[in-house]
Amino acid sequence: MGATANQPQVRLDVEGLDRGLGFFGLLWASETSIIGSGWLFGALGAALIAGPSAIFGWILASIIVAILALIHAELGGLFPVTGGTSRFPHYAFGSFAGATFGWASYLQAASVAPIEVLAAIQYLSTAHWAHSWYTKQTTGPGTLSGAGIVAAIVLMVLFVIFNLIGIRWLARISNAITTWKVFIPVITIIILILGHFHSGNFGHAGGGFFASSSPIKAIIETLPAGIVFSLLGFEQAVQLAGEAKDPQKDLARAVIGSVAIGAVVYLLVQIAFLGALDPHLLAVNGGWEGLGAPAKGVSAAVSRDIVNLNAGPFFTVASLAGVGWLATVLRIDAVISPSGTGLVYTTSASRLSFGMSKNGFLPTAFESIEPRSKAPIFSVVVAAIVGLLFLLPFPSWSALVNVVTAASVLMYAAAPLSLAALRMQKPNLPRAYSVAGASVLAPLGFIGATWIIVFSGWETYTTLMVAVLIGYGLIALSYRFKANPKAPAMDWQAAPWIGGYFIGMLVISYLGAFGPGGIIGGIGIFKTVLDQGGTDDIGLGGTLIASTIWALVVYYWALSARLSESKVDEYVQEVYPSADSIAAH
Repeated sequence: MGATANQPQVRLDVEGLDRGLGFFGLLWASETSIIGSGWLFGALGAALIAGPSAIFGWILASIIVAILALIHAELGGLFPVTGGTSRFPHYAFGSFAGATFGWASYLQAASVAPIEVLAAIQYLSTAHWAHSWYTKQTTGPGTLSGAGIVAAIVLMVLFVIFNLIGIRWLARISNAITTWKVFIPVITIIILILGHFHSGNFGHAGGGFFASSSPIKAIIETLPAGIVFSLLGFEQAVQLAGEAKDPQKDLARAVIGSVAIGAVVYLLVQIAFLGALDPHLLAVNGGWEGLGAPAKGVSAAVSRDIVNLNAGPFFTVASLAGVGWLATVLRIDAVISPSGTGLVYTTSASRLSFGMSKNGFLPTAFESIEPRSKAPIFSVVVAAIVGLLFLLPFPSWSALVNVVTAASVLMYAAAPLSLAALRMQKPNLPRAYSVAGASVLAPLGFIGATWIIVFSGWETYTTLMVAVLIGYGLIALSYRFKANPKAPAMDWQAAPWIGGYFIGMLVISYLGAFGPGGIIGGIGIFKTVLDQGGTDDIGLGGTLIASTIWALVVYYWALSARLSESKVDEYVQEVYPSADSIAAH
């Protein structure tokens, strides 16, 4: 849908970045983020919790993510700016909302690169020459060794170098990597399902299809344990909208297409993993839940297989099935797939800090662009450094995934609110894609995002809140020392509903059914405090009802606190120079 005579025209040249990305560049940027380490580890993580019924977890997560993707597709076409997820709430609710959700967006993007690095090193440790990089444990997640940390640093440095080459070269590299990344899971699915499928794994083996004694809760718990994380990434096209050739034409198709491809691939990957696993391991090691660590009294061979399964799930499945060549390819893919995702997320994190600086929340140094590549050089370097810091407290893929998921979904939660508010504030702006049924999908999207944050558990949520407070502190320092002359006055009308949302979620999470026993509580100073929540006082049903009601209360509370149309015109002036004059008429 193009602009009419009564609509302001979007300005695409304002940010000074290289607009070299076409449709496939945008599609593959999102797809390479979706198909990363999640396909290598997500199926095992879900099976450990719910067994074969984890399939329902993928279906539920795909529905929630698809709703959020449709919403982002409209917003991305409406505002084709760099770091869009950090800027949509700023346009709709003002600077405090922009700072809050912008920081959540940055946390998510900066933490994905290290999780992909961890995945690559963890998989490589199944090879004898890299065995010492990752110290495997028989009772839980292993840890990076000194050599593993050096390997992680090298990978992060490579991400920086490729980013500084420029977006056009990055797109070419990413396109080639993503083609490989989609091809390998598809080949794996075909080989394992057609030639090495054990239908009994879906029935009596491992405790039956609903292997858990609490099947509904188990299915729900698979979402933050790796399923939602695996499906995340569609927003990469939105983050790169400021570097797209024709964002209003290509953005929606890229976002929606990437989710559709990813959902189908991941569902089939889960089915292939469940069916191809050696039934002997289920029989002798305590069923699906027992795959997390060797049981007492099992043979050395079974113990070795279980440890290797946790280090490299599909590599071990292929090896035990006797498909040695596929196991070798999967080990190679374990470097290429996560590295491609980490590369794109380093790009995304740098564009988010670029966008937050444009909004005035971070120092202007984050807007520095290298003249030849037109890449935001300072933002890229800082994103890599922040990513390396995440490697310190989170030594394995499974240890970091819950926190990344919660930060990601907090970022996504702002989009349904922004969509509904902007439909009311600026109905005259040109929408290249307009999501049907927005009045229903927007609140459903916010409820779905709220659910996933609650499902992540008390310990993960409280850790996320600590990270949010750190972000507030850093932004306050930027304001205090006047590091950005564009720093806007805080629009505090958004603060009550944001603070209320966080506090309400804290109460629900504390009394809810998810936690303790998360992955942060055992780390240092967090243990004493964070082991106390997730009391299950309101049960699973109460948790779902309370979080749904609170999400709806906050949704309509936020809409009532939206910016005035004139204030929105002020904030979108850079993208729509004529918006205020149109509104005046």
